[in-house]
Amino acid sequence: MASGDLIKSNVDPDLLPMGAVITPSGRVSAARFPGDVPSTPPFHTDELVALDEALADATDETGIRFSVFIGDLGADAFAGASAILPSAPEPEHAVLIAIAPNTKDVVVVSGKAVAARLNDRVAQLGVTAAIAGIRSGDLVDGIISAIRVMAAAATIR
Repeated sequence: MASGDLIKSNVDPDLLPMGAVITPSGRVSAARFPGDVPSTPPFHTDELVALDEALADATDETGIRFSVFIGDLGADAFAGASAILPSAPEPEHAVLIAIAPNTKDVVVVSGKAVAARLNDRVAQLGVTAAIAGIRSGDLVDGIISAIRVMAAAATIR
C-alpha cells in the first residue's frame, strides 16, 4: 500500500459502537471515555514481548536506557520528543525513539551523558531502520530494527 491509497474495510460501519469510525486507511478508530480501558490493545502480546526484549537487550549491551514513545509529537516533532525525554527513566543516560504515526515522523533524541555515543549518525541509522519496517506495514518490527541498529552502533567497546 502506498501512502494515500484507500483500503476497503470488511467491517460494517453500521455495526460499529458509538464514537467509532472507519478511517480512509481501513483502520477502525474509536473514541473512549476517560478511564475506559481499551477492549483491544494496539499490539499483540508477542509483539510487546519482542519489543520488551529488544529494549532490555539494547540497554544491557550498551548501558544506555532505550525508550519508545508512540503518539502525537505536536507541530515540531523534534521539540515534542525533546520534551518527552525528561520523563524517560534516567533521561541523562537515555535515548528516546519517538514515532508520530499520524504525521509519519520518526525522531531520536538522547540524553546529555550518551549524546556522544548516540550522535546524529547513529540516530539516522536508527530512523532509517525504523522507516523500512514501518513502510512494510509493521510498526513494531520497525521500532525493534531501530533499537538493534542503534545498540549495535553504540555498543560499549
